[in-house]
Amino acid sequence: MVISAAKGDRVGSGKNGADAHGRGTPAAVAGPPAGKVPASPTAAPGTAAPGTAGPTAGGPTAGGPAAAGPAAAAGPAAGAAPAADGARRRPPTAVVVALMLNMALVALDSTIVSTAVPQIVGDLGGFSVFTWLFSGYLLAVTVTLPVYGSLSDTLGRKPVLLFGTALFLLGSVLCASAWNMAALIAFRIVQGLGGGALQSTVQTLAADLYPLRDRPRIQARMTTVWASSSLIGPALGGVLAACAGWRWTFLINVPLAGLALWLTARHLVEPVRSPGRRGPVDWAGALGVFACGGLLLFALVQGGVAWPWLSAPSLGLLGASAALAAVVVRIERRAARPILPGWVWRRRTIAAVNLALGALGLLMVAPMVFVPTYAQSVLGLGPVGAGFVTALMTLSWPLSAALCQHVYRRIGFRDTAVLGMSLAAVVLFAFTLLPYPARPWQPALVMLLLGAALGLFQLPLIVGVQSTVGWAERGTTTASVLFCRTVGQSVGAALLGAVANATVAARLADSPAAGSPERLDDVSRALAEPGSLAPAASDHLRSAVAAAVDHIFLGATAAAVAALLVLLLVAPRRFPVLPEQE
Repeated sequence: MVISAAKGDRVGSGKNGADAHGRGTPAAVAGPPAGKVPASPTAAPGTAAPGTAGPTAGGPTAGGPAAAGPAAAAGPAAGAAPAADGARRRPPTAVVVALMLNMALVALDSTIVSTAVPQIVGDLGGFSVFTWLFSGYLLAVTVTLPVYGSLSDTLGRKPVLLFGTALFLLGSVLCASAWNMAALIAFRIVQGLGGGALQSTVQTLAADLYPLRDRPRIQARMTTVWASSSLIGPALGGVLAACAGWRWTFLINVPLAGLALWLTARHLVEPVRSPGRRGPVDWAGALGVFACGGLLLFALVQGGVAWPWLSAPSLGLLGASAALAAVVVRIERRAARPILPGWVWRRRTIAAVNLALGALGLLMVAPMVFVPTYAQSVLGLGPVGAGFVTALMTLSWPLSAALCQHVYRRIGFRDTAVLGMSLAAVVLFAFTLLPYPARPWQPALVMLLLGAALGLFQLPLIVGVQSTVGWAERGTTTASVLFCRTVGQSVGAALLGAVANATVAARLADSPAAGSPERLDDVSRALAEPGSLAPAASDHLRSAVAAAVDHIFLGATAAAVAALLVLLLVAPRRFPVLPEQE
């Protein structure tokens, strides 16, 4: 059946369907909207990962044409595939496994490699540049997201997913064969070029292959993949590095990616589309987006670390990225199917979700980057204890995401997200009120509550916004959300890192204790060897770190408030959900 979306926030349920408040809604006698391509009875399942759906990440996307009106009453638009007759069949289990494997590859990547860094540096050298093992990968993923999103709308999801998995597999094999740090960094960038396709396409397939009422369940499964990977990755990486050698942290991807490739190629079947929907690929725009995004993120990653923010390198990179942005805008205005179309920002729903999830990426830097340091340096916990404090957020997040559909079916997508982010803002601010020194259970409770709040915030936006866009625009809108979230993470790491450095530097300058570190470069060494400082100096340094993390969480609270304002002032109260074939 087809569910009417005239009032927005419709959620198919049961025979008659239900609106956001759970009331039954009559079926509309409408054909599929323009660009909508319902899954065929043989289509395989897609799954959407929350991207930072779990703690890192994020999730599927925004999108959306206006609410169905006269256009909905029309027959199928040109280029739209004909709707499947009868109810949509459940996608094959093999494709669910393939998509979960692809998502696990991305989710495991950073955590499994991070624990092998000491062995990598000991074997290859390059301690001064090893951070580019992660920064280079992040850059490649981020700048390719819009490109893969547009390509999947033009060429289809399956070829893009197969290409991304194969490229990630190739990058993993090359990383395992690296002979020095420069080669390893270059091969990590190759991995990132494949990882961008995996993140974008897997999440887009969720809305393609699952009806609206089934998306919360598959979203929760994918969130669980991220949470499990966050817990398993560090331990697995440590075991492989210690027992088999660091190269196996990359070779472990080979059987997983190979199985994912085989299952995808064999079982994923996309609906046949009219050739009229295909258009020329905007290769000039893709190159421009790649160059502009690469320069911008390079400036954000290196600024304040490799050189001061107001130095010639920072200003030059930022200026060059601004100039390239102007060139990209000019190219995209002339392109038949632009990589970054203007409608992504002209539609209120997409723009609001982009901005809100960008703020989510920024605030996530506080719990994911700074809480482990706080737990070890201030609370005196070991690496396992610090990891447990952080992991509590990854445990409550998928549980909250799985249950939030019972909330948004009653009050709507936007209001559920507002509720979740309101709770997150309170929890983030509560962290700054913890006593010094706090008891370990106190920050652990904060992380548990924060995960529950963010699960309530992110998934309604993902499910709601994916439901406002047709097949031909879903890849682009998914990629736009992932791109904004990842840029938010990069901006957050730069801004909040600068806040932390400024706070610690100010406290050290006013230190009354003799023997305190005088430079920021000496802080990490002092934290790693607390016995090297006098008790008074050590306590003052711990207090400085605690103050810095408090300021970080104040910044994260401000980002949460910004997300709330975006939802309240920009997002429509009811998302203009498109009718869909059930």
